[in-house]
Amino acid sequence: MIGRSDRADATRRVWLEAIERHRHDADRSASPDYWSPRLDTASRDEIRAIQDDKIASVAPFLYENSDFYRHRFDRLSLVPSDLRTVDDLIAKWPVIDKLEMAEDAAREPPYGSFTTMNAAIWRDRGWMMFSSSGTTGPPRVFRYSHVDRELWAWANARALQAMSFGKGDTVFMVTGYGPHVWAWGVQYALAKMGLPTLPGGGMDARARANVVIRYRPTILLCTPSYALHLGRTLETLGTDPRNTAVRMLFVAGEPGMSVDATRARIQELWDARLVEFYGCTEASPHVGGFSCAHSQPPKGPVTTHLLEDVQVWETVDPHSLKSQQDGERGLTVCTNLNSESSPQLRFLVGDYTAFDRSRCPCGRNHVRAVGSFSGRADDLINLRGIKMFPGQIEHAVRSIDGIGDEFEIVILTNPDGLDVMTVRVEHHAGESVAAAVAEEIRTRCEVRAMVEVLTPGTLPRTEFKAARVKDRRQKH
Repeated sequence: MIGRSDRADATRRVWLEAIERHRHDADRSASPDYWSPRLDTASRDEIRAIQDDKIASVAPFLYENSDFYRHRFDRLSLVPSDLRTVDDLIAKWPVIDKLEMAEDAAREPPYGSFTTMNAAIWRDRGWMMFSSSGTTGPPRVFRYSHVDRELWAWANARALQAMSFGKGDTVFMVTGYGPHVWAWGVQYALAKMGLPTLPGGGMDARARANVVIRYRPTILLCTPSYALHLGRTLETLGTDPRNTAVRMLFVAGEPGMSVDATRARIQELWDARLVEFYGCTEASPHVGGFSCAHSQPPKGPVTTHLLEDVQVWETVDPHSLKSQQDGERGLTVCTNLNSESSPQLRFLVGDYTAFDRSRCPCGRNHVRAVGSFSGRADDLINLRGIKMFPGQIEHAVRSIDGIGDEFEIVILTNPDGLDVMTVRVEHHAGESVAAAVAEEIRTRCEVRAMVEVLTPGTLPRTEFKAARVKDRRQKH
């Protein structure tokens, strides 16, 4: 009689074989235009066939190797063979949200039971542990194997080549290399591509600015907020960022492409192109979304590609969580089909966008997020029943000439019990600017906000990921 341990090992082998079956051009780029022409220019039918083949293999693997998934299958009265295609998945498998995963992590500390990493695999080929931010419940912790490391490097390299990373570039990694997935995966992709890097951890802004001046990197990896901060630091040292060797700003961690005014401000400050990665620790730890050469068209909205031969992407209605048609704005959901340690089925990433699966001028048929990603549902501000994203307020703030790079959104409950919002900005002027910002916020967000104008340099500078919202409301 075959025991569960034997079934777990057998389904793991089948799953890893399915991944390898579709990992073309694993070690090097096959052409100047595409890392893997066979995958990067695959037709819609070819993309769907790859997704279906992987789903049929990953469902048994998850059932036998993850108690979280095994219990969920049983609770839904499903068996692994019920999920054999993308259509099966969407029709039969309800989305998984962060709360469900966080509750599992609380029941089964410290790792939870949602990953397929076990103690034996960790001892044999464990690579690194990563963690979600913990902003929604306890942090979700993931241990990844060296198999995952190689899969990340391959997928990321494909996206970096699409962004025009290539020979002659030096990448300055402006990151602290904490337990967050983005920079680590990019580091291994750059090694696969044979590109040099400058490590930027453990430095303050002035030290990093001097690296830009002295060693002349061509690409900066940082958050959008830090791109502004580092540029301003260069100016205080007497160097115009536009005169450095930097030709591209590679950002992630917070909305960048989707905020038109911020994107324009960064690109003008550096005279360099902005590109971005999109993903999440739980279901898209390597690249999910990425910019191609046509992501900023002369007319129309920006777009961000998603890598569909390794993930299934869809949007769902924010209220019903039902899958939507392309073109409908909803919340992003990701099925990760490129991991030994953390494949996930229909995880609610939760950013608002609309999808377009028509062929891109770059030659890819992989889905694009129109307008990129405008804000995560977790970040949604609800003020007296009016809902808005920090990005909408950022649009309003950036639209006023002379406003500084830093701003804050402070929400509190006044003595009358009313929730009110104050936006704090920096500018040399006073009341006239406050009125202009307040009017822009009212027009764009349909809410009245107080605006406080501070002397430039008052607000703390953003070192990494910006925390713009200070919610100090009374909890009822």
